[in-house]
Amino acid sequence: MDNTQIIELFQARGLVDSSLAQDILTEVNHSGKEIGEVLADFQVIHSRDDIWPVVASELGTHVVDISDWTPPEALLALVPAGTARLHGALPVQFDEHGLHVALVDPLNPQTVEDLRFALGREIHVVIAPDYLVEAKINECYGGEGKAMEDILSQFEVTRDSKGAEDLESEANSAPIIRYVDLVLYQAIKEKASDIHFEPFEKDFRIRYRVDGALYEMAPPPIHLALPILSRVKVMSNMNIAERRIPQDGRIVKQVGDKQVDMRVSSLPTHHGESIVLRVLDRSSINLSLENLGLTDYIYNYICDTIEKPNGIFIVTGPTGAGKTTTLYAALRRINTIDSKLLTAEDPVEYDIDGIVQIPINEAIGLDFPRVLRAFLRQDPDRIMIGEMRDKETATIGIQAALTGHLVLSTLHTNDAPGAVTRLIDMGCEPFLVAASLEGVLAQRLVRTICKECKSPYEPNEAILSQLGVSAHELGDKQFFTGAGCSACGQTGYRGRRGLYELLNITDPIRELITARAPSVVIKQKAVELGMNTLREDGLRNIYTGSTTIEEVLKYT
Repeated sequence: MDNTQIIELFQARGLVDSSLAQDILTEVNHSGKEIGEVLADFQVIHSRDDIWPVVASELGTHVVDISDWTPPEALLALVPAGTARLHGALPVQFDEHGLHVALVDPLNPQTVEDLRFALGREIHVVIAPDYLVEAKINECYGGEGKAMEDILSQFEVTRDSKGAEDLESEANSAPIIRYVDLVLYQAIKEKASDIHFEPFEKDFRIRYRVDGALYEMAPPPIHLALPILSRVKVMSNMNIAERRIPQDGRIVKQVGDKQVDMRVSSLPTHHGESIVLRVLDRSSINLSLENLGLTDYIYNYICDTIEKPNGIFIVTGPTGAGKTTTLYAALRRINTIDSKLLTAEDPVEYDIDGIVQIPINEAIGLDFPRVLRAFLRQDPDRIMIGEMRDKETATIGIQAALTGHLVLSTLHTNDAPGAVTRLIDMGCEPFLVAASLEGVLAQRLVRTICKECKSPYEPNEAILSQLGVSAHELGDKQFFTGAGCSACGQTGYRGRRGLYELLNITDPIRELITARAPSVVIKQKAVELGMNTLREDGLRNIYTGSTTIEEVLKYT
């Protein structure tokens, strides 16, 4: 459920005032705890489950105890597995008034309307703790595989009975809608960053990327490729009749208590259209610098740098290294009422209140240089440039920094010192780069070991030599790996964290930049002055048991 909605309920009943409400929401965002736990910490309620009577009172219904209750089969049959999972709905009772359901998100009125339409019955909401409702749905309806089987069995019937119908009506048929919704639900539940629909000559693959690695779902029959792809195109407002040129679209979907934004891209291939959805989880924009896994030194440095009145701070790394997330976390920290923030992005990934965000559109001539020139007439304090791609963009960024603005941006380089030489290679004057640049943060994302199946192990000499350390240097340091379990899908990893390398532009580094020193010389000097490289930060994460040797070798 939306935390703001719950706080508003408590405010409406006089249980919290506006000042306390703001403190509670801030704590929820920073701690990552659930709203019920934080309300209990602030002694507004005794325990986290005390929020449910307040929700029930608001909706004019009552709380039910489902902790030791199992719904009968006849009752479960009234709500198909895919529908139950998609809408977070557990059937609790059926009588002459209609179907009574407990919802994961009872405060979302759209869910009730969707269920009424999908099931053709009158729906009445009762209240139970959301985590119990979710657990009961998983317990009663089996795994996602069972739900997929249920829906796939309906496809055969649909194909035989419908015959050849036009594409749009097939894409809007109930089984296709339920199947695509379930694919999206499962991928989002697994915290996928991308969902791939890929047609080939003899099969149709659906894969999703979790923590940087691709996993394949059970593939649907090949004859369903066209209606499934058409359904995705309908959802993203693309032209389903046009299959010869690439198209872009967008899907915004409510999944449980999350508003999930998906950028959709279609690409014509030899065997049909390949469609990829980039999942933008809006909850990740609440990520703060404290939650990025930075060392104390880097955290304090970034906090000091982004408070400076002028200069350039660059985050560098390959695509998918979390550069934008780091910059958004920095922007959230300096997004105050007394500061004007402007961003130029291609595209705008997340909407942030209080920040003026401009999407780049090169088709109409709205490129980075043009937007930046307009920015400087908008009286900004801080500017974020999505990416410094060319000399013109970099030059305007440097001029903005030299004329009293703080500029945040990203670059694609292998390490932090490489960003300096990249700017000079673009054609920027070295003395201007030296004068304007404040710092460069290089980063990578590595998978973290699953806490459920984490276990110690002894690495062999060969892999230690790849890492650049010898057995006698290690002393009593322990190494860990993930054995693989149901919680992490047998991969041994769950979640990701950053590796960081910070180049602080001090006077000795400025002299090297002005003298056009190569990046290897700048790197040697920075290490001499105390810079920890990406590999050294990787070793730190290995020794603390956060990640494995293989992950660090892969990304550094």
